[in-house]
Amino acid sequence: MGNFIIVAVLAVILIVAVRSSMKHLKGEGGCCGGSGSTIKEPDKKLSGTIINTKVFKIDGMHCESCTSRVKRAINNIDGVSAKLNLRKKQAVVKYEKEVADETLVKEIEALGYKVIAVQ
Repeated sequence: MGNFIIVAVLAVILIVAVRSSMKHLKGEGGCCGGSGSTIKEPDKKLSGTIINTKVFKIDGMHCESCTSRVKRAINNIDGVSAKLNLRKKQAVVKYEKEVADETLVKEIEALGYKVIAVQ
């Protein structure tokens, strides 16, 4: 009887651990200082004419909290607006004025992420 209780407790712990891991791997769990109910960063609306669009491939984003941090950092730069995709690990940045790629890369990498390509 004692062995049955131990096995049952271990089974419950295993099930909880697997569920938590699956949420984390899908980017739904709370990691990187975020919580499972992270509020997404709102989209920034540009008032001028869009003169350019670039895609920044970013390594190190694991959850919605990560994408919100990167989006906030990019959107704080005057003249650009970003939309992030966690699954593709990229930021699509629209420009209404000239901003150097290095400026955006510097902001992203200051957060601890790595820009691996700009297209």
